[in-house]
Amino acid sequence: MKAKVLMAASASASRMTASLFALLALSFLFVATFVQNSQAIEIQEVKSPEGITAWLVEDYTVPIIALNFAFAGGNSQDSDAKLGVTNLLSTMLDEGAGDLDSQAFQGRLEDLTMSLSFSSGRDFFYGSFQSLQANKDHTFEMLRLAVNEPRFDNDPLERMKAQTISGIRRSLKRPDALAGLNLSKTIFPDHPYGRPSRGTEDTVAKLTSDDLKTQRAKIFAKDSLKIGVVGAISADELASVLDKVFADLPENGDLVAIPNVEPVTDKAVHVDFESPQTSIQFALPGYERHDPKFMSAFVMNHILGGGSFSSWLYDEIREQRGLAYSVGSYLVPYKHAALLMGSTGTRSDKAGEAIDIIKKQMVRMAQTGPTPAELAEAKSYLTGNYALNFDSSSSIARQLTGIQTQELGIDYIDKRNEMVEAVTLEGVREVAQDMFDGIEPTFVTVGKPLN
Repeated sequence: MKAKVLMAASASASRMTASLFALLALSFLFVATFVQNSQAIEIQEVKSPEGITAWLVEDYTVPIIALNFAFAGGNSQDSDAKLGVTNLLSTMLDEGAGDLDSQAFQGRLEDLTMSLSFSSGRDFFYGSFQSLQANKDHTFEMLRLAVNEPRFDNDPLERMKAQTISGIRRSLKRPDALAGLNLSKTIFPDHPYGRPSRGTEDTVAKLTSDDLKTQRAKIFAKDSLKIGVVGAISADELASVLDKVFADLPENGDLVAIPNVEPVTDKAVHVDFESPQTSIQFALPGYERHDPKFMSAFVMNHILGGGSFSSWLYDEIREQRGLAYSVGSYLVPYKHAALLMGSTGTRSDKAGEAIDIIKKQMVRMAQTGPTPAELAEAKSYLTGNYALNFDSSSSIARQLTGIQTQELGIDYIDKRNEMVEAVTLEGVREVAQDMFDGIEPTFVTVGKPLN
Protein backbone atom coordinates (compact mmCIF):
# COMPACT_ATOMS: atom_id res chain seq x y z
CA MET A 1 0.00 0.00 0.00
CA LYS A 2 2.78 2.44 0.89
CA ALA A 3 4.48 1.84 -2.46
CA LYS A 4 1.23 2.58 -4.29
CA VAL A 5 0.78 5.81 -2.35
CA LEU A 6 4.32 6.90 -3.16
CA MET A 7 3.83 6.04 -6.84
CA ALA A 8 0.60 8.01 -6.92
CA ALA A 9 2.27 11.00 -5.27
CA SER A 10 5.12 10.81 -7.78
CA ALA A 11 2.71 10.63 -10.70
CA SER A 12 0.74 13.58 -9.32
CA ALA A 13 3.94 15.62 -8.97
CA SER A 14 4.90 14.75 -12.55
CA ARG A 15 1.49 15.85 -13.84
CA MET A 16 1.75 19.07 -11.85
CA THR A 17 5.20 19.75 -13.31
CA ALA A 18 3.97 19.10 -16.83
CA SER A 19 0.83 21.20 -16.41
CA LEU A 20 2.80 24.15 -15.05
CA PHE A 21 5.37 24.00 -17.85
CA ALA A 22 3.10 25.78 -20.32
CA LEU A 23 2.26 28.41 -17.71
CA LEU A 24 5.95 29.09 -17.11
CA ALA A 25 6.67 29.18 -20.84
CA LEU A 26 3.98 31.82 -21.31
CA SER A 27 5.44 33.73 -18.37
CA PHE A 28 8.84 33.93 -20.02
CA LEU A 29 7.28 35.07 -23.30
CA PHE A 30 5.78 37.96 -21.36
CA VAL A 31 9.21 38.75 -19.92
CA ALA A 32 10.78 39.04 -23.36
CA THR A 33 8.23 41.70 -24.19
CA PHE A 34 8.72 43.42 -20.82
CA VAL A 35 12.52 43.62 -21.18
CA GLN A 36 12.29 44.95 -24.72
CA ASN A 37 9.70 47.60 -23.80
CA SER A 38 10.61 48.33 -20.17
CA GLN A 39 10.67 52.07 -20.74
CA ALA A 40 7.02 51.96 -21.86
CA ILE A 41 5.72 49.88 -18.95
CA GLU A 42 3.00 51.66 -17.02
CA ILE A 43 2.32 50.84 -13.37
CA GLN A 44 -1.23 51.63 -12.36
CA GLU A 45 -2.33 52.10 -8.78
CA VAL A 46 -5.63 50.29 -8.40
CA LYS A 47 -7.93 50.83 -5.42
CA SER A 48 -10.87 48.52 -4.82
CA PRO A 49 -14.30 49.68 -3.57
CA GLU A 50 -13.34 48.35 -0.11
CA GLY A 51 -10.07 50.30 -0.11
CA ILE A 52 -7.58 47.53 -1.03
CA THR A 53 -4.68 48.98 -3.04
CA ALA A 54 -2.49 47.18 -5.59
CA TRP A 55 0.01 48.07 -8.29
CA LEU A 56 -0.82 46.67 -11.71
CA VAL A 57 1.17 46.19 -14.91
CA GLU A 58 -1.60 45.40 -17.38
CA ASP A 59 -0.52 43.39 -20.44
CA TYR A 60 -2.32 40.97 -22.74
CA THR A 61 0.67 39.69 -24.69
CA VAL A 62 0.14 36.28 -23.13
CA PRO A 63 -2.92 35.03 -21.18
CA ILE A 64 -1.46 34.81 -17.70
CA ILE A 65 -1.90 36.68 -14.42
CA ALA A 66 0.74 36.84 -11.66
CA LEU A 67 0.01 38.28 -8.23
CA ASN A 68 2.38 38.75 -5.32
CA PHE A 69 1.52 40.12 -1.90
CA ALA A 70 3.15 40.80 1.44
CA PHE A 71 2.03 41.41 5.01
CA ALA A 72 4.28 43.17 7.51
CA GLY A 73 5.44 40.81 10.23
CA GLY A 74 7.63 37.87 9.33
CA ASN A 75 9.72 35.48 11.40
CA SER A 76 10.68 38.28 13.78
CA GLN A 77 7.13 38.06 15.13
CA ASP A 78 7.77 34.57 16.57
CA SER A 79 7.97 34.40 20.34
CA ASP A 80 10.80 32.50 22.00
CA ALA A 81 8.46 29.65 22.88
CA LYS A 82 6.93 29.51 19.37
CA LEU A 83 10.04 29.82 17.19
CA GLY A 84 9.28 28.65 13.66
CA VAL A 85 5.54 29.28 13.81
CA THR A 86 5.53 31.85 10.98
CA ASN A 87 7.62 29.61 8.76
CA LEU A 88 5.33 26.66 9.52
CA LEU A 89 2.32 28.83 8.72
CA SER A 90 3.77 29.47 5.26
CA THR A 91 3.92 25.72 4.59
CA MET A 92 0.33 25.08 5.67
CA LEU A 93 -1.77 27.57 3.70
CA ASP A 94 -1.96 25.32 0.63
CA GLU A 95 -2.56 22.16 2.70
CA GLY A 96 -6.33 22.47 2.71
CA ALA A 97 -8.80 25.34 2.95
CA GLY A 98 -12.56 25.75 3.12
CA ASP A 99 -14.27 22.45 2.28
CA LEU A 100 -11.15 21.05 0.60
CA ASP A 101 -8.75 18.91 2.60
CA SER A 102 -5.06 18.78 1.71
CA GLN A 103 -5.37 16.18 -1.05
CA ALA A 104 -8.42 17.82 -2.61
CA PHE A 105 -6.86 21.28 -2.44
CA GLN A 106 -3.65 20.14 -4.11
CA GLY A 107 -5.63 18.27 -6.74
CA ARG A 108 -7.67 21.37 -7.49
CA LEU A 109 -4.50 23.46 -7.91
CA GLU A 110 -3.28 20.87 -10.43
CA ASP A 111 -6.57 20.79 -12.32
CA LEU A 112 -6.57 24.57 -12.65
CA THR A 113 -2.90 24.72 -13.79
CA MET A 114 -2.13 27.36 -11.21
CA SER A 115 0.83 28.13 -8.98
CA LEU A 116 0.32 29.11 -5.34
CA SER A 117 3.04 29.43 -2.70
CA PHE A 118 3.83 31.22 0.54
CA SER A 119 7.03 32.13 2.35
CA SER A 120 8.24 34.15 5.32
CA GLY A 121 11.18 36.50 5.74
CA ARG A 122 12.55 38.40 8.70
CA ASP A 123 10.12 41.30 8.32
CA PHE A 124 7.36 40.21 5.92
CA PHE A 125 5.09 37.29 5.06
CA TYR A 126 4.74 36.67 1.29
CA GLY A 127 2.30 35.02 -1.06
CA SER A 128 2.73 34.27 -4.75
CA PHE A 129 0.04 33.31 -7.28
CA GLN A 130 0.07 32.60 -11.01
CA SER A 131 -2.81 31.58 -13.23
CA LEU A 132 -4.04 31.27 -16.78
CA GLN A 133 -6.42 34.09 -17.61
CA ALA A 134 -9.14 31.63 -18.66
CA ASN A 135 -9.19 30.09 -15.17
CA LYS A 136 -9.01 33.30 -13.16
CA ASP A 137 -12.44 33.07 -11.52
CA HIS A 138 -11.66 29.64 -10.11
CA THR A 139 -8.01 30.31 -9.27
CA PHE A 140 -8.72 33.53 -7.41
CA GLU A 141 -11.28 31.60 -5.37
CA MET A 142 -8.50 29.15 -4.43
CA LEU A 143 -6.33 32.09 -3.35
CA ARG A 144 -9.24 33.49 -1.32
CA LEU A 145 -9.69 30.18 0.46
CA ALA A 146 -5.98 29.86 1.28
CA VAL A 147 -5.78 33.39 2.68
CA ASN A 148 -9.08 33.41 4.57
CA GLU A 149 -10.05 29.82 5.38
CA PRO A 150 -6.98 27.61 5.90
CA ARG A 151 -7.86 24.36 7.67
CA PHE A 152 -4.64 23.44 9.53
CA ASP A 153 -5.77 19.80 9.72
CA ASN A 154 -3.75 17.54 11.97
CA ASP A 155 -2.38 15.08 9.37
CA PRO A 156 -0.82 17.67 7.04
CA LEU A 157 0.29 19.68 10.06
CA GLU A 158 2.23 16.74 11.45
CA ARG A 159 3.68 16.08 7.99
CA MET A 160 4.85 19.67 7.59
CA LYS A 161 6.30 19.69 11.09
CA ALA A 162 8.21 16.50 10.32
CA GLN A 163 9.54 17.99 7.06
CA THR A 164 10.57 21.18 8.85
CA ILE A 165 12.36 19.28 11.62
CA SER A 166 14.10 17.13 9.03
CA GLY A 167 15.28 20.29 7.27
CA ILE A 168 16.54 21.74 10.54
CA ARG A 169 18.52 18.57 11.21
CA ARG A 170 20.02 18.62 7.71
CA SER A 171 21.03 22.26 8.11
CA LEU A 172 22.97 21.43 11.27
CA LYS A 173 25.12 19.11 9.14
CA ARG A 174 25.99 21.84 6.60
CA PRO A 175 28.87 24.19 7.41
CA ASP A 176 27.38 27.13 5.52
CA ALA A 177 24.04 26.82 7.33
CA LEU A 178 25.79 26.50 10.69
CA ALA A 179 27.83 29.59 9.90
CA GLY A 180 24.69 31.55 9.05
CA LEU A 181 22.93 30.53 12.26
CA ASN A 182 25.95 31.44 14.38
CA LEU A 183 26.51 34.72 12.56
CA SER A 184 22.94 35.86 13.19
CA LYS A 185 23.17 34.84 16.85
CA THR A 186 26.49 36.68 17.25
CA ILE A 187 25.64 39.97 15.57
CA PHE A 188 22.07 40.14 16.92
CA PRO A 189 22.18 38.80 20.49
CA ASP A 190 18.89 39.15 22.40
CA HIS A 191 17.08 40.33 19.27
CA PRO A 192 14.53 38.53 17.05
CA TYR A 193 16.91 38.73 14.07
CA GLY A 194 19.35 36.53 15.98
CA ARG A 195 16.97 33.60 16.32
CA PRO A 196 16.64 30.70 13.85
CA SER A 197 13.86 31.60 11.44
CA ARG A 198 12.66 27.99 11.09
CA GLY A 199 12.75 27.47 14.83
CA THR A 200 14.35 24.52 16.60
CA GLU A 201 13.42 20.86 16.70
CA ASP A 202 11.91 21.35 20.14
CA THR A 203 9.84 24.46 19.37
CA VAL A 204 8.52 23.16 16.03
CA ALA A 205 7.55 19.82 17.54
CA LYS A 206 5.31 21.59 20.08
CA LEU A 207 3.48 23.87 17.61
CA THR A 208 -0.27 23.34 17.23
CA SER A 209 -3.02 24.36 14.84
CA ASP A 210 -4.13 26.94 17.41
CA ASP A 211 -0.64 28.47 17.28
CA LEU A 212 -0.96 28.79 13.49
CA LYS A 213 -4.41 30.38 13.79
CA THR A 214 -3.10 32.88 16.33
CA GLN A 215 -0.11 33.80 14.19
CA ARG A 216 -2.21 34.18 11.06
CA ALA A 217 -4.63 36.49 12.90
CA LYS A 218 -1.66 38.49 14.18
CA ILE A 219 -0.10 39.07 10.74
CA PHE A 220 -2.84 38.90 8.10
CA ALA A 221 -4.39 42.38 8.06
CA LYS A 222 -5.22 45.05 5.51
CA ASP A 223 -3.24 47.87 7.12
CA SER A 224 0.12 46.43 6.03
CA LEU A 225 -0.93 44.58 2.85
CA LYS A 226 1.09 45.31 -0.31
CA ILE A 227 0.13 43.79 -3.67
CA GLY A 228 1.75 43.63 -7.12
CA VAL A 229 -0.07 42.23 -10.16
CA VAL A 230 1.18 41.60 -13.70
CA GLY A 231 -0.61 40.35 -16.78
CA ALA A 232 -3.92 39.89 -18.53
CA ILE A 233 -6.35 41.60 -16.17
CA SER A 234 -7.89 45.07 -16.29
CA ALA A 235 -7.87 47.57 -13.46
CA ASP A 236 -11.64 47.16 -13.01
CA GLU A 237 -11.38 43.36 -12.91
CA LEU A 238 -8.52 43.55 -10.44
CA ALA A 239 -10.45 45.90 -8.15
CA SER A 240 -13.21 43.30 -7.88
CA VAL A 241 -10.69 40.50 -7.30
CA LEU A 242 -8.94 42.45 -4.53
CA ASP A 243 -12.16 42.71 -2.56
CA LYS A 244 -13.01 39.06 -3.17
CA VAL A 245 -9.65 37.84 -1.87
CA PHE A 246 -8.66 40.36 0.79
CA ALA A 247 -11.61 42.51 1.92
CA ASP A 248 -12.69 40.16 4.72
CA LEU A 249 -9.34 40.42 6.51
CA PRO A 250 -9.22 42.55 9.68
CA GLU A 251 -8.27 46.19 9.28
CA ASN A 252 -5.28 46.02 11.62
CA GLY A 253 -2.81 43.37 12.68
CA ASP A 254 -1.51 42.75 16.16
CA LEU A 255 2.23 42.96 15.58
CA VAL A 256 4.81 43.11 18.33
CA ALA A 257 7.06 46.18 18.06
CA ILE A 258 10.56 45.17 16.94
CA PRO A 259 13.38 47.48 18.08
CA ASN A 260 16.03 48.79 15.72
CA VAL A 261 19.42 47.18 16.29
CA GLU A 262 23.06 47.70 15.35
CA PRO A 263 24.95 44.51 14.48
CA VAL A 264 27.79 43.57 16.83
CA THR A 265 31.21 43.98 15.21
CA ASP A 266 34.75 42.80 15.87
CA LYS A 267 33.83 39.28 16.95
CA ALA A 268 35.53 36.07 15.81
CA VAL A 269 33.56 32.87 16.35
CA HIS A 270 34.76 29.43 15.30
CA VAL A 271 32.65 26.26 15.29
CA ASP A 272 34.60 23.00 15.07
CA PHE A 273 33.17 20.81 12.33
CA GLU A 274 34.66 17.87 10.46
CA SER A 275 34.70 19.12 6.90
CA PRO A 276 37.27 19.39 4.08
CA GLN A 277 36.44 23.10 3.78
CA THR A 278 35.94 25.90 6.24
CA SER A 279 32.86 28.05 5.70
CA ILE A 280 33.49 31.77 6.31
CA GLN A 281 30.76 34.37 6.80
CA PHE A 282 31.10 37.97 7.90
CA ALA A 283 28.99 41.03 8.61
CA LEU A 284 29.24 44.66 9.61
CA PRO A 285 26.86 47.65 9.62
CA GLY A 286 25.50 48.83 6.28
CA TYR A 287 23.08 51.52 5.13
CA GLU A 288 19.31 51.63 5.55
CA ARG A 289 17.37 51.47 2.29
CA HIS A 290 16.10 55.04 2.65
CA ASP A 291 19.50 56.51 3.46
CA PRO A 292 20.52 58.97 0.69
CA LYS A 293 23.89 57.19 0.61
CA PHE A 294 22.44 53.73 0.02
CA MET A 295 22.97 53.75 -3.75
CA SER A 296 26.60 54.81 -3.33
CA ALA A 297 27.03 51.89 -0.92
CA PHE A 298 25.30 49.60 -3.42
CA VAL A 299 27.72 50.54 -6.21
CA MET A 300 30.68 50.37 -3.83
CA ASN A 301 29.74 46.86 -2.77
CA HIS A 302 29.45 45.74 -6.38
CA ILE A 303 33.08 46.72 -6.84
CA LEU A 304 34.17 45.19 -3.54
CA GLY A 305 32.37 41.85 -3.65
CA GLY A 306 29.03 42.07 -5.42
CA GLY A 307 30.28 41.63 -8.97
CA SER A 308 30.37 37.88 -9.66
CA PHE A 309 33.55 37.81 -11.76
CA SER A 310 34.79 41.37 -11.55
CA SER A 311 34.94 42.25 -7.85
CA TRP A 312 38.07 42.89 -5.82
CA LEU A 313 37.35 39.95 -3.52
CA TYR A 314 36.87 37.57 -6.44
CA ASP A 315 40.08 38.74 -8.08
CA GLU A 316 42.18 38.58 -4.92
CA ILE A 317 40.82 35.36 -3.43
CA ARG A 318 40.02 33.23 -6.47
CA GLU A 319 41.83 34.59 -9.51
CA GLN A 320 45.17 35.50 -7.96
CA ARG A 321 45.43 32.87 -5.21
CA GLY A 322 42.91 30.15 -6.00
CA LEU A 323 41.75 30.02 -2.38
CA ALA A 324 38.04 29.60 -3.09
CA TYR A 325 35.62 28.75 -5.84
CA SER A 326 33.35 31.66 -4.99
CA VAL A 327 33.36 34.71 -2.75
CA GLY A 328 31.00 37.65 -2.50
CA SER A 329 29.36 40.35 -0.44
CA TYR A 330 25.95 41.99 -0.47
CA LEU A 331 23.89 44.64 1.28
CA VAL A 332 21.03 43.53 3.53
CA PRO A 333 18.64 46.35 4.43
CA TYR A 334 16.30 44.77 6.96
CA LYS A 335 13.48 46.87 8.36
CA HIS A 336 15.22 47.27 11.73
CA ALA A 337 18.90 46.78 10.85
CA ALA A 338 21.26 47.35 7.93
CA LEU A 339 24.15 45.06 7.05
CA LEU A 340 26.92 44.36 4.62
CA MET A 341 27.40 40.60 4.62
CA GLY A 342 29.61 38.19 2.74
CA SER A 343 30.80 34.63 2.52
CA THR A 344 33.33 32.24 1.07
CA GLY A 345 34.73 28.78 1.73
CA THR A 346 38.26 27.48 1.59
CA ARG A 347 40.66 24.87 3.01
CA SER A 348 41.01 25.11 6.77
CA ASP A 349 44.71 25.90 6.55
CA LYS A 350 43.89 28.81 4.21
CA ALA A 351 40.93 30.26 6.13
CA GLY A 352 43.05 32.75 8.05
CA GLU A 353 44.63 33.98 4.83
CA ALA A 354 41.22 34.43 3.19
CA ILE A 355 39.97 36.45 6.17
CA ASP A 356 43.05 38.67 6.06
CA ILE A 357 42.46 39.35 2.36
CA ILE A 358 38.83 40.30 2.96
CA LYS A 359 39.86 42.74 5.68
CA LYS A 360 42.63 44.23 3.53
CA GLN A 361 40.26 44.84 0.61
CA MET A 362 37.91 46.70 2.92
CA VAL A 363 40.79 48.85 4.15
CA ARG A 364 41.87 49.42 0.54
CA MET A 365 38.34 50.53 -0.37
CA ALA A 366 38.27 52.92 2.59
CA GLN A 367 41.70 54.38 1.90
CA THR A 368 41.84 54.63 -1.90
CA GLY A 369 38.44 53.68 -3.28
CA PRO A 370 37.94 52.44 -6.83
CA THR A 371 39.46 53.95 -9.95
CA PRO A 372 37.28 56.03 -12.31
CA ALA A 373 37.36 53.14 -14.77
CA GLU A 374 36.18 50.66 -12.12
CA LEU A 375 33.33 52.96 -11.13
CA ALA A 376 32.29 53.45 -14.75
CA GLU A 377 32.36 49.70 -15.37
CA ALA A 378 30.29 49.00 -12.26
CA LYS A 379 27.64 51.57 -13.18
CA SER A 380 27.46 50.29 -16.75
CA TYR A 381 26.93 46.73 -15.54
CA LEU A 382 24.34 47.65 -12.89
CA THR A 383 22.25 49.78 -15.25
CA GLY A 384 22.49 47.40 -18.19
CA ASN A 385 21.70 44.35 -16.10
CA TYR A 386 18.71 45.80 -14.26
CA ALA A 387 16.03 44.61 -16.70
CA LEU A 388 17.28 41.03 -16.30
CA ASN A 389 16.11 41.08 -12.68
CA PHE A 390 12.59 40.82 -14.11
CA ASP A 391 13.03 37.24 -15.27
CA SER A 392 9.39 36.12 -15.12
CA SER A 393 5.98 37.65 -14.69
CA SER A 394 5.97 36.38 -11.09
CA SER A 395 9.29 38.07 -10.37
CA ILE A 396 7.98 41.30 -11.87
CA ALA A 397 4.99 41.13 -9.53
CA ARG A 398 7.42 40.39 -6.70
CA GLN A 399 9.45 43.46 -7.65
CA LEU A 400 6.31 45.61 -7.53
CA THR A 401 5.52 44.29 -4.07
CA GLY A 402 9.11 44.74 -2.87
CA ILE A 403 9.21 48.34 -4.04
CA GLN A 404 6.08 48.95 -1.98
CA THR A 405 7.34 47.22 1.17
CA GLN A 406 10.53 49.29 0.93
CA GLU A 407 8.48 52.44 0.28
CA LEU A 408 10.53 53.46 -2.75
CA GLY A 409 7.71 55.00 -4.76
CA ILE A 410 5.73 53.93 -7.82
CA ASP A 411 8.25 55.59 -10.15
CA TYR A 412 11.27 53.74 -8.72
CA ILE A 413 11.77 51.49 -11.77
CA ASP A 414 12.00 54.59 -13.97
CA LYS A 415 14.37 56.40 -11.58
CA ARG A 416 16.58 53.52 -10.45
CA ASN A 417 19.18 53.64 -13.24
CA GLU A 418 19.41 57.43 -12.97
CA MET A 419 20.20 56.98 -9.29
CA VAL A 420 22.99 54.54 -10.14
CA GLU A 421 24.40 56.89 -12.79
CA ALA A 422 24.42 59.73 -10.25
CA VAL A 423 26.87 57.89 -7.94
CA THR A 424 30.28 59.59 -7.84
CA LEU A 425 33.78 58.56 -6.83
CA GLU A 426 33.53 60.88 -3.88
CA GLY A 427 30.26 59.28 -2.80
CA VAL A 428 31.72 55.78 -3.02
CA ARG A 429 34.82 56.75 -1.06
CA GLU A 430 32.70 58.48 1.59
CA VAL A 431 30.53 55.42 2.29
CA ALA A 432 33.59 53.14 2.20
CA GLN A 433 35.35 55.22 4.82
CA ASP A 434 32.20 55.33 6.92
CA MET A 435 31.71 51.54 6.74
CA PHE A 436 35.28 50.22 6.89
CA ASP A 437 37.55 52.81 8.49
CA GLY A 438 38.26 51.60 12.03
CA ILE A 439 35.47 49.02 11.99
CA GLU A 440 36.26 45.31 12.19
CA PRO A 441 33.65 42.93 10.76
CA THR A 442 32.38 40.00 12.77
CA PHE A 443 33.60 36.71 11.29
CA VAL A 444 32.18 33.24 11.83
CA THR A 445 34.07 30.17 10.63
CA VAL A 446 32.85 26.58 10.61
CA GLY A 447 35.28 23.74 9.93
CA LYS A 448 38.39 22.16 11.31
CA PRO A 449 40.32 24.15 13.93
CA LEU A 450 42.02 27.18 12.39
CA ASN A 451 45.81 27.39 12.33
